[in-house]
Order: sequence, then C-alpha cells, then structure tokens
Amino acid sequence: MSKLILTTEVSGLGSAGDVVDVKNGYARNYLVPQGYAIAWTKGAEKQIATLQAARDAREAASLEDAQAFKAKLEATPVKLAVKAGREGRLFGSVKTADVADAVKAAGLGDVDKRSIELSSAIKSVGRYDATVRLRSDVIAALTIDVVAAK
Repeated sequence: MSKLILTTEVSGLGSAGDVVDVKNGYARNYLVPQGYAIAWTKGAEKQIATLQAARDAREAASLEDAQAFKAKLEATPVKLAVKAGREGRLFGSVKTADVADAVKAAGLGDVDKRSIELSSAIKSVGRYDATVRLRSDVIAALTIDVVAAK
C-alpha cells in the first residue's frame, strides 16, 4: 500500500489535501503520473495542513455567499419561454442548460448546468420545481415557470 496526498478531487477516493492509502499499482500507474496525487512525506503533510487551513477559510466565506445566493434563487421564480404546441406540449423538452440560461437571463447569477436537478422531465407548460446544488452542504429550491413562446 502507498500513502499519498491527493492534489485534486478523485471520484470515490477523496478531495484535494486528503491523505489516502491505495495499492502501489494504482498510485504508480495512475494517480501520480496524472498529477492527481503526490507521495506522502512529513514535510508535505505540514504543507497540506496550511493549504487546508486556507481552503477552510475560503469555504467559510463562500458558505455565506452560497446561502445568500440560495435565498435569492428561492425568492424569485424563473420564467422560461419555450416553443409549444396548442395543447401546451413543448417541442422537445427543457434541459438543465436551458434552466441555467434562464437563471442568468433573470439576473440572478451564473449557475452550472451540472448542479441543477429537475424533479421531473419538463415537456409541457406549467410550474416545475428543481434543486440547485450550490455547495455540498447548500441546496436551493428553484421554481421554474415554463410558458409558451410567442
């Protein structure tokens, strides 16, 4: 087993700054050559501790920003105009990228389309709910009003 310090987030293993034990081949053939990890030493451990302290301070500030953004998203429903037929059925469906563009157009700010989760497929006009993951611990509820474009 090799003891490594992750330099970036690795799915299923940990985030940047975590000390992990992995098999030698995984470390030697994948993590280190790709730049995802460095070998663990006492000096590197101290350096990582200072980096984590700085990251924790940034995250505390970004937590306040995320909570303010969450309040703004939850207070304002987002209007999305889409081509629709007579019965209110859409030509196609609304995707998360469309919702992200509508949030930006409403002047609420930028949202990554990958952080948006639709509660159901949007295939007709009406009011829908979605969730937006701003951080791992801050999730905003978003209301989407889908209307027919003229």
